[in-house]
Amino acid sequence: MRKLALATAAVLLVLVAGSAAWLKWRAAQPLQLTLRFHPAVGDEPLRFNEARYPNPGGAGRFAVRGFQFFLSNIRLRGAGNSWVEPDSYHLVRFDEAAGVFDLALGAVPRGDYDRIEFGLGVDPAANGTIEQRGDLDPNGRMAWTWDVGYKFVLFEGALEIDGKRQPLVYHVGFDENYRSLGFALNPQRFTAGAAHIDFRVDLMQMFNGSIPVDMAALPTVKFDRADAARLAVNYAGMITPM
Repeated sequence: MRKLALATAAVLLVLVAGSAAWLKWRAAQPLQLTLRFHPAVGDEPLRFNEARYPNPGGAGRFAVRGFQFFLSNIRLRGAGNSWVEPDSYHLVRFDEAAGVFDLALGAVPRGDYDRIEFGLGVDPAANGTIEQRGDLDPNGRMAWTWDVGYKFVLFEGALEIDGKRQPLVYHVGFDENYRSLGFALNPQRFTAGAAHIDFRVDLMQMFNGSIPVDMAALPTVKFDRADAARLAVNYAGMITPM
């Protein structure tokens, strides 16, 4: 009986040690974090090519043909640790079929993170070069053709007033239009093998923020720094956690 007890104890020790080693190994494995962006226009979900959204600063309703923006310099912060994604430049693009945009961040160290930070746009250092990092492409649609740099936010569509359609083109991307954002998080969501954070992206905030914009009076923004600054002040509040 004594030998059996000793053998049983030995087996239990091996199992405990193995379990502890497995738990230690598992804790060291990175997780996949997905940032999920849900597009909306005011209280409604984003629908493309339908003149259904009211002009916030005047008459008419507008339709959305294209909407995308750069997200950069993603960082997670916690009381005892932090993580910065390398080459962190992502193009968030919406289309009718998907409904949402998922941005998957692989190899995120597990930890008790309680805050996420990122930039809306491209930081001045990366915006002033033609180096390809992440989704930055100097030959892509989001690159300026008249200068080195990128369109931080692109919205294109049309405004309808009394049956007449007026094209809308908003391309914003001067260095000073870069916006740094930060949001508190629930740290418990970063202990599993995969996690996600949901964000709401309200396109209407570009025009109905602290500086209301009449689309009929300002249908195009490309090269004017003052006009771009008006939209940048507004779109700083475009992304909010759900």
